[in-house]
Amino acid sequence: MGIDLPLIWAVIIIFGIMMYVVMDGFDLGIGILFPFVKGEQDRDVMMNTVAPVWDGNETWLVLGGAALFGAFPLAYAVVLSALYLPLMLMLVGLIFRGVAFEFRFKATAEKRHLWDKAFIGGSLAATFFQGVALGAFIEGFKVVDRSYAGGAFDWLNPFSLFCGLGLIVAYALLGCTWLIMKTEGKLQLQMHDLARPLALVLLAVTGIVSIWTPLAHPEIASRWFTLPNLFWFLPVPILVLVTLYGLLKAVARNAHYTPFLLTLALIFLGYSGLGISLWPNIIPPSVSIWAAAAPPQSQGFMLVGALFIIPFILGYTFWSYYVFRGKVTHEDGYH
Repeated sequence: MGIDLPLIWAVIIIFGIMMYVVMDGFDLGIGILFPFVKGEQDRDVMMNTVAPVWDGNETWLVLGGAALFGAFPLAYAVVLSALYLPLMLMLVGLIFRGVAFEFRFKATAEKRHLWDKAFIGGSLAATFFQGVALGAFIEGFKVVDRSYAGGAFDWLNPFSLFCGLGLIVAYALLGCTWLIMKTEGKLQLQMHDLARPLALVLLAVTGIVSIWTPLAHPEIASRWFTLPNLFWFLPVPILVLVTLYGLLKAVARNAHYTPFLLTLALIFLGYSGLGISLWPNIIPPSVSIWAAAAPPQSQGFMLVGALFIIPFILGYTFWSYYVFRGKVTHEDGYH
Protein backbone atom coordinates (compact mmCIF):
# COMPACT_ATOMS: atom_id res chain seq x y z
CA MET A 1 0.00 0.00 0.00
CA GLY A 2 1.56 3.30 -1.14
CA ILE A 3 1.65 6.65 0.61
CA ASP A 4 -1.51 8.69 0.08
CA LEU A 5 0.17 11.98 -0.88
CA PRO A 6 -3.08 13.94 -1.52
CA LEU A 7 -4.28 13.01 1.97
CA ILE A 8 -0.98 14.12 3.53
CA TRP A 9 -1.09 17.44 1.70
CA ALA A 10 -4.73 17.96 2.64
CA VAL A 11 -3.77 17.50 6.30
CA ILE A 12 -0.87 19.97 5.93
CA ILE A 13 -3.13 22.60 4.35
CA ILE A 14 -5.88 22.07 6.94
CA PHE A 15 -3.30 22.40 9.72
CA GLY A 16 -1.80 25.55 8.19
CA ILE A 17 -5.18 27.25 7.77
CA MET A 18 -6.17 26.33 11.32
CA MET A 19 -2.92 27.80 12.67
CA TYR A 20 -3.59 31.00 10.71
CA VAL A 21 -7.19 31.29 11.92
CA VAL A 22 -6.12 30.85 15.55
CA MET A 23 -3.05 33.10 15.49
CA ASP A 24 -4.14 35.88 13.17
CA GLY A 25 -7.68 35.63 14.53
CA PHE A 26 -6.94 37.17 17.90
CA ASP A 27 -4.89 40.08 16.54
CA LEU A 28 -7.58 40.84 13.97
CA GLY A 29 -9.99 40.60 16.91
CA ILE A 30 -8.01 43.26 18.75
CA GLY A 31 -8.55 45.64 15.82
CA ILE A 32 -12.27 44.83 15.84
CA LEU A 33 -12.40 45.65 19.58
CA PHE A 34 -10.54 48.96 19.21
CA PRO A 35 -13.73 51.08 18.97
CA PHE A 36 -14.86 49.76 22.38
CA VAL A 37 -11.70 51.06 24.08
CA LYS A 38 -11.23 54.82 24.12
CA GLY A 39 -8.12 55.36 26.26
CA GLU A 40 -4.89 55.86 24.29
CA GLN A 41 -2.82 53.99 26.88
CA ASP A 42 -5.18 51.03 26.83
CA ARG A 43 -5.08 50.97 23.02
CA ASP A 44 -1.28 51.00 23.20
CA VAL A 45 -1.38 47.98 25.51
CA MET A 46 -3.80 46.16 23.18
CA MET A 47 -1.42 46.56 20.25
CA ASN A 48 1.63 45.71 22.37
CA THR A 49 0.13 42.31 23.22
CA VAL A 50 0.53 41.24 19.59
CA ALA A 51 3.18 43.64 18.23
CA PRO A 52 6.07 41.12 18.62
CA VAL A 53 4.24 38.22 16.94
CA TRP A 54 1.55 39.48 14.57
CA ASP A 55 3.56 39.42 11.33
CA GLY A 56 4.84 35.89 11.97
CA ASN A 57 1.27 34.68 12.34
CA GLU A 58 0.64 35.25 8.64
CA THR A 59 3.37 32.77 7.71
CA TRP A 60 0.69 30.09 7.97
CA LEU A 61 -1.49 31.87 5.41
CA VAL A 62 1.43 31.92 2.96
CA LEU A 63 2.13 28.25 3.67
CA GLY A 64 -1.51 27.28 3.03
CA GLY A 65 -1.68 29.23 -0.23
CA ALA A 66 1.64 27.92 -1.54
CA ALA A 67 0.74 24.34 -0.60
CA LEU A 68 -2.62 24.64 -2.36
CA PHE A 69 -0.90 25.95 -5.50
CA GLY A 70 1.65 23.15 -5.58
CA ALA A 71 -0.33 20.16 -4.31
CA PHE A 72 -3.81 20.88 -5.70
CA PRO A 73 -3.42 23.17 -8.75
CA LEU A 74 -6.97 22.52 -9.95
CA ALA A 75 -8.37 23.66 -6.60
CA TYR A 76 -6.07 26.68 -6.62
CA ALA A 77 -7.23 27.68 -10.11
CA VAL A 78 -10.94 27.22 -9.40
CA VAL A 79 -11.07 28.68 -5.89
CA LEU A 80 -8.90 31.70 -6.74
CA SER A 81 -10.89 32.39 -9.91
CA ALA A 82 -14.15 32.28 -7.94
CA LEU A 83 -12.87 34.34 -5.01
CA TYR A 84 -10.51 36.88 -6.55
CA LEU A 85 -12.50 39.90 -5.37
CA PRO A 86 -13.07 38.93 -1.71
CA LEU A 87 -9.50 37.66 -1.38
CA MET A 88 -8.08 40.85 -2.89
CA LEU A 89 -10.21 42.93 -0.54
CA MET A 90 -9.00 40.76 2.34
CA LEU A 91 -5.40 41.47 1.34
CA VAL A 92 -6.12 45.21 1.16
CA GLY A 93 -7.46 45.01 4.70
CA LEU A 94 -4.35 43.14 5.86
CA ILE A 95 -2.15 45.78 4.23
CA PHE A 96 -3.93 48.64 6.00
CA ARG A 97 -3.77 46.73 9.30
CA GLY A 98 -0.04 46.02 8.85
CA VAL A 99 0.83 49.61 7.94
CA ALA A 100 -1.15 50.86 10.95
CA PHE A 101 0.89 48.56 13.21
CA GLU A 102 4.13 50.15 11.99
CA PHE A 103 3.10 53.79 11.82
CA ARG A 104 0.67 54.27 14.68
CA PHE A 105 3.36 54.60 17.34
CA LYS A 106 5.39 56.97 15.15
CA ALA A 107 2.50 59.32 14.37
CA THR A 108 1.93 62.60 16.19
CA ALA A 109 -0.95 62.79 18.65
CA GLU A 110 -2.98 64.77 16.10
CA LYS A 111 -2.55 62.13 13.37
CA ARG A 112 -2.73 58.97 15.45
CA HIS A 113 -6.51 58.72 15.08
CA LEU A 114 -6.01 58.16 11.33
CA TRP A 115 -3.90 55.07 12.00
CA ASP A 116 -6.41 53.91 14.58
CA LYS A 117 -9.08 54.05 11.89
CA ALA A 118 -6.80 52.22 9.44
CA PHE A 119 -6.20 49.52 12.06
CA ILE A 120 -9.92 49.15 12.77
CA GLY A 121 -10.98 49.27 9.12
CA GLY A 122 -8.24 46.90 7.98
CA SER A 123 -9.07 44.39 10.71
CA LEU A 124 -12.79 44.51 9.95
CA ALA A 125 -12.30 44.24 6.18
CA ALA A 126 -9.81 41.36 6.41
CA THR A 127 -12.04 39.44 8.80
CA PHE A 128 -15.27 40.10 6.93
CA PHE A 129 -13.91 38.99 3.56
CA GLN A 130 -12.31 35.91 5.08
CA GLY A 131 -15.77 34.99 6.32
CA VAL A 132 -17.32 35.80 2.94
CA ALA A 133 -14.77 33.55 1.22
CA LEU A 134 -15.56 30.78 3.71
CA GLY A 135 -19.30 31.13 3.07
CA ALA A 136 -18.76 31.05 -0.69
CA PHE A 137 -16.58 27.95 -0.29
CA ILE A 138 -19.37 26.18 1.60
CA GLU A 139 -21.85 27.23 -1.11
CA GLY A 140 -19.67 25.52 -3.69
CA PHE A 141 -18.40 26.43 -7.16
CA LYS A 142 -19.54 25.68 -10.71
CA VAL A 143 -16.87 23.60 -12.45
CA VAL A 144 -17.06 22.62 -16.14
CA ASP A 145 -14.18 20.80 -17.88
CA ARG A 146 -11.92 21.41 -14.86
CA SER A 147 -12.41 25.19 -15.00
CA TYR A 148 -14.45 27.65 -12.99
CA ALA A 149 -17.71 28.30 -14.85
CA GLY A 150 -19.38 30.77 -12.50
CA GLY A 151 -19.49 34.54 -12.43
CA ALA A 152 -17.22 37.09 -10.78
CA PHE A 153 -19.88 37.91 -8.17
CA ASP A 154 -21.23 34.45 -7.36
CA TRP A 155 -19.66 34.83 -3.91
CA LEU A 156 -21.96 37.79 -3.22
CA ASN A 157 -24.96 36.08 -1.61
CA PRO A 158 -26.78 36.32 1.75
CA PHE A 159 -25.16 33.19 3.23
CA SER A 160 -21.61 34.36 2.47
CA LEU A 161 -22.28 37.86 3.80
CA PHE A 162 -23.72 36.40 7.00
CA CYS A 163 -20.63 34.19 7.38
CA GLY A 164 -18.53 37.35 7.08
CA LEU A 165 -20.43 38.97 9.95
CA GLY A 166 -20.22 35.75 11.95
CA LEU A 167 -16.44 35.58 11.62
CA ILE A 168 -16.20 39.16 12.90
CA VAL A 169 -17.96 38.02 16.08
CA ALA A 170 -15.73 34.93 16.39
CA TYR A 171 -12.50 36.91 15.98
CA ALA A 172 -13.76 39.59 18.37
CA LEU A 173 -14.31 36.93 21.05
CA LEU A 174 -10.89 35.45 20.33
CA GLY A 175 -9.27 38.88 20.67
CA CYS A 176 -11.28 39.63 23.80
CA THR A 177 -10.18 36.47 25.60
CA TRP A 178 -6.58 37.01 24.41
CA LEU A 179 -6.63 40.41 26.11
CA ILE A 180 -8.10 38.84 29.26
CA MET A 181 -5.07 36.55 29.30
CA LYS A 182 -2.46 39.20 28.42
CA THR A 183 -3.60 42.31 30.32
CA GLU A 184 -4.61 43.35 33.81
CA GLY A 185 -6.50 46.08 35.64
CA LYS A 186 -9.25 48.17 34.06
CA LEU A 187 -8.67 46.90 30.51
CA GLN A 188 -8.90 43.28 31.60
CA LEU A 189 -12.13 43.98 33.50
CA GLN A 190 -13.59 45.67 30.42
CA MET A 191 -12.75 42.60 28.34
CA HIS A 192 -14.41 40.36 30.94
CA ASP A 193 -17.56 42.48 30.55
CA LEU A 194 -17.42 42.18 26.73
CA ALA A 195 -16.73 38.44 26.65
CA ARG A 196 -20.16 37.30 27.85
CA PRO A 197 -22.28 39.16 25.23
CA LEU A 198 -19.80 38.23 22.48
CA ALA A 199 -20.03 34.55 23.45
CA LEU A 200 -23.83 34.64 23.40
CA VAL A 201 -23.89 36.39 20.01
CA LEU A 202 -21.44 33.79 18.68
CA LEU A 203 -23.74 31.03 19.91
CA ALA A 204 -26.65 32.63 18.06
CA VAL A 205 -24.58 33.03 14.87
CA THR A 206 -23.40 29.42 15.08
CA GLY A 207 -26.97 28.22 15.53
CA ILE A 208 -28.19 30.18 12.51
CA VAL A 209 -25.37 28.91 10.28
CA SER A 210 -25.95 25.34 11.52
CA ILE A 211 -29.63 25.54 10.53
CA TRP A 212 -29.10 27.50 7.31
CA THR A 213 -26.38 25.19 5.93
CA PRO A 214 -28.34 21.90 5.73
CA LEU A 215 -31.50 23.69 4.59
CA ALA A 216 -29.64 25.29 1.68
CA HIS A 217 -27.48 22.30 0.82
CA PRO A 218 -29.25 18.91 0.69
CA GLU A 219 -25.94 17.11 0.13
CA ILE A 220 -24.60 18.49 3.43
CA ALA A 221 -27.88 17.60 5.18
CA SER A 222 -27.57 14.01 4.00
CA ARG A 223 -23.97 13.92 5.16
CA TRP A 224 -24.93 15.20 8.62
CA PHE A 225 -28.00 13.10 9.26
CA THR A 226 -27.18 9.71 7.74
CA LEU A 227 -25.34 6.89 9.47
CA PRO A 228 -22.50 6.53 10.28
CA ASN A 229 -21.76 10.24 9.66
CA LEU A 230 -24.28 11.23 12.33
CA PHE A 231 -22.08 9.60 14.98
CA TRP A 232 -19.15 11.75 13.86
CA PHE A 233 -21.14 14.97 13.72
CA LEU A 234 -23.37 14.65 16.80
CA PRO A 235 -20.58 15.29 19.35
CA VAL A 236 -19.76 18.65 17.74
CA PRO A 237 -22.90 20.66 18.78
CA ILE A 238 -22.88 18.98 22.20
CA LEU A 239 -19.23 19.92 22.77
CA VAL A 240 -19.94 23.47 21.53
CA LEU A 241 -22.63 23.93 24.20
CA VAL A 242 -20.44 22.40 26.92
CA THR A 243 -17.46 24.56 25.92
CA LEU A 244 -19.57 27.71 25.79
CA TYR A 245 -20.99 26.98 29.24
CA GLY A 246 -17.44 26.55 30.56
CA LEU A 247 -16.41 29.81 28.90
CA LEU A 248 -19.24 31.76 30.53
CA LYS A 249 -18.40 30.24 33.92
CA ALA A 250 -14.72 31.10 33.49
CA VAL A 251 -15.55 34.70 32.58
CA ALA A 252 -17.90 34.98 35.56
CA ARG A 253 -15.12 34.01 37.99
CA ASN A 254 -12.65 36.40 36.29
CA ALA A 255 -10.32 33.64 35.12
CA HIS A 256 -7.26 34.72 33.14
CA TYR A 257 -6.26 31.84 30.87
CA THR A 258 -9.28 29.55 30.69
CA PRO A 259 -11.49 31.87 28.55
CA PHE A 260 -8.89 32.02 25.78
CA LEU A 261 -8.29 28.27 25.81
CA LEU A 262 -12.02 27.56 25.67
CA THR A 263 -12.46 30.04 22.82
CA LEU A 264 -9.73 28.19 20.94
CA ALA A 265 -11.73 25.02 21.55
CA LEU A 266 -14.85 26.68 20.08
CA ILE A 267 -12.91 27.72 16.98
CA PHE A 268 -11.55 24.19 16.60
CA LEU A 269 -15.03 22.68 16.96
CA GLY A 270 -16.39 25.00 14.29
CA TYR A 271 -13.50 24.07 12.03
CA SER A 272 -14.06 20.36 12.61
CA GLY A 273 -17.78 20.76 11.83
CA LEU A 274 -16.82 22.39 8.54
CA GLY A 275 -14.47 19.52 7.77
CA ILE A 276 -17.13 16.90 8.50
CA SER A 277 -19.55 18.77 6.22
CA LEU A 278 -17.23 18.98 3.21
CA TRP A 279 -14.67 16.18 3.44
CA PRO A 280 -13.11 14.95 1.17
CA ASN A 281 -14.10 17.63 -1.34
CA ILE A 282 -11.56 20.37 -1.87
CA ILE A 283 -13.79 22.06 -4.47
CA PRO A 284 -17.34 21.78 -3.14
CA PRO A 285 -19.68 20.25 -3.90
CA SER A 286 -18.10 17.35 -5.81
CA VAL A 287 -14.35 17.57 -6.59
CA SER A 288 -12.30 15.51 -4.13
CA ILE A 289 -8.71 15.99 -3.01
CA TRP A 290 -7.68 13.03 -5.19
CA ALA A 291 -9.38 14.43 -8.31
CA ALA A 292 -7.72 17.83 -7.84
CA ALA A 293 -4.25 16.55 -6.88
CA ALA A 294 -1.01 17.31 -8.69
CA PRO A 295 1.06 14.39 -10.06
CA PRO A 296 2.60 12.21 -7.32
CA GLN A 297 6.11 13.23 -8.40
CA SER A 298 5.32 16.89 -7.76
CA GLN A 299 3.65 16.23 -4.42
CA GLY A 300 6.50 13.98 -3.29
CA PHE A 301 9.16 16.54 -4.24
CA MET A 302 7.32 19.30 -2.37
CA LEU A 303 6.74 17.10 0.66
CA VAL A 304 10.48 16.79 1.26
CA GLY A 305 10.76 20.56 1.53
CA ALA A 306 7.60 20.90 3.61
CA LEU A 307 8.71 18.32 6.15
CA PHE A 308 12.00 20.20 6.46
CA ILE A 309 10.59 23.72 6.83
CA ILE A 310 7.43 23.16 8.91
CA PRO A 311 9.36 22.16 12.08
CA PHE A 312 11.36 25.41 11.79
CA ILE A 313 8.14 27.43 11.49
CA LEU A 314 6.69 25.66 14.52
CA GLY A 315 9.93 26.17 16.41
CA TYR A 316 10.26 29.91 15.91
CA THR A 317 6.52 30.38 16.47
CA PHE A 318 6.74 28.60 19.81
CA TRP A 319 9.92 30.49 20.75
CA SER A 320 8.48 33.93 19.94
CA TYR A 321 5.39 33.29 22.03
CA TYR A 322 7.52 31.88 24.84
CA VAL A 323 9.84 34.89 24.88
CA PHE A 324 6.93 37.34 24.98
CA ARG A 325 4.84 35.37 27.48
CA GLY A 326 3.26 37.04 30.49
CA LYS A 327 1.22 40.17 31.03
CA VAL A 328 1.61 43.44 29.13
CA THR A 329 1.41 46.61 31.20
CA HIS A 330 1.40 50.37 30.60
CA GLU A 331 4.74 50.82 32.29
CA ASP A 332 7.21 48.18 31.16
CA GLY A 333 5.57 45.99 28.52
CA TYR A 334 6.18 42.37 29.36
CA HIS A 335 7.08 40.95 32.73
